[in-house]
Amino acid sequence: MSNAQNPQDQEAVRHIVMAFQTDYNNGFASDALYTTTDWEHINPEGGISKGRDSVLMDVRDVHQSFLKGVVMQIESVNISYPLPDVAVANVIHKVSPYTTPDDVKHENERQFKTYVLVKKNGEWLLFQDHATYLLD
Repeated sequence: MSNAQNPQDQEAVRHIVMAFQTDYNNGFASDALYTTTDWEHINPEGGISKGRDSVLMDVRDVHQSFLKGVVMQIESVNISYPLPDVAVANVIHKVSPYTTPDDVKHENERQFKTYVLVKKNGEWLLFQDHATYLLD
């Protein structure tokens, strides 16, 4: 496994992670063209959405309700390349306070998120993201 790819790949993968964060912070208003059409999203509660259109419908729904206005910020990023055309970015995000529909308050929350990216036709795209809560 390689821990370093060329600088252009490193930058491209970081750019995708930033694009996801920007989209999260903006309620997923974009078309998320930085993802594959078969993108899989696994939320911190274990819910799974598959396919870009389905994922966007699901994440937009929660960002229109209890996650409306919630933002996340990158705390750390670690990128590895198990294969030349596959990248894994392990990222810790700080998330602003929110309350879930069951009235559970989330404050000072940090999430560990794994992004799996694939390189298709020379372009890095997000294939899967999976978030889990970090316990202090």
